[in-house]
Amino acid sequence: MSVRNVAIVGCGIGRNHMLEGYNNHRDRFQVLAVCDLNEERLNKFADEFGIPRRTTSFDEVLGMADIDIIDVCTPPGVHYAMVTAALRVGKDVICEKPLVGNLAQVDEIIAAEREARGRVMPIFQYRWGDGYGKAQHLIRTGVAGKPYLATAETSWFRGPDYYAVPWRGKWDTELGGTLLTHAIHTHDLMTGLMGEVATVSAEIATRVNTIEVEDCAIANLRMQSGALVSLAVTVGSFEQITRLRLCFENVTMESTLSPYNPGLDPWKFTPRDDAAKARVEEALRDWQPIPSRFQGQMGAYADALDSNGPLPVTLADARRSLELLTAIYHSADSGTRVTMPISGDHPKYRSWRPTDQAA
Repeated sequence: MSVRNVAIVGCGIGRNHMLEGYNNHRDRFQVLAVCDLNEERLNKFADEFGIPRRTTSFDEVLGMADIDIIDVCTPPGVHYAMVTAALRVGKDVICEKPLVGNLAQVDEIIAAEREARGRVMPIFQYRWGDGYGKAQHLIRTGVAGKPYLATAETSWFRGPDYYAVPWRGKWDTELGGTLLTHAIHTHDLMTGLMGEVATVSAEIATRVNTIEVEDCAIANLRMQSGALVSLAVTVGSFEQITRLRLCFENVTMESTLSPYNPGLDPWKFTPRDDAAKARVEEALRDWQPIPSRFQGQMGAYADALDSNGPLPVTLADARRSLELLTAIYHSADSGTRVTMPISGDHPKYRSWRPTDQAA
């Protein structure tokens, strides 16, 4: 196993990367540098974790020859520029969600990665948890059977204080609303269990806060399998929950209500009969616990780097996530049902902004 040198850019969500991820894998990662425009926050972060280098200059980070990985944890509006710059100087890159602000930029990064020495791993830390892992296992092994229907609910609360941060709530800097910033995780889990999306019909609204972007949304999906899925999203729920409920031929699955860790146990698995119950129990009999969230994703990332194997989350995964988002925005804007996939000739390929918010 190799120890790789990391620079964290952005001390907000970057603190979770450090606390849950790198701190739990000190034999595999060494955080040598941290970068943030806010010097007070930068110094507090570096002091807390004993990070030897601190800078407000991303260009300085790019020039650090001994840095192997640049971990981009900045506001979304600068992800594209930072990821592409890091690839150009030969670094491996980790990038928080959302990766970028439109499908054209995703495709440009995919093309850049093909020519680069480094690779890009988008962050989807909610995929790591025993409940979600068991659900995936039951589906992949065929125990669950035919998918029928699923519901995915992201009901969180974000008020004026949250949107007082200057970059939030604006198309130019946040790149979207609650669909992009909050529900993106829930929807990634849902597609991970229910498969590829075929068609999308959606509505969005701004009802909770005085902001540019949406803070409520609903969508109806038909999956390629023929299964139906409904999505509901709001930041106007005083009781915060994330919930996935999936109905398959042989078992019904339901997540916990934990808003920020729905992948954790205990998920509820309800078999259709005694025979299905026996198959579920047998499939899960020797289940080995997996680390959750950033600890799980960073561990899997280190394994992939050591083996030069596929990354645990890929640019294709990020594209799939943003393709669904693009379809939701286009359906809501046009009042039509959108058919997947979305290619370069689609009207929202280069911008998913609603028509009345076009730059």
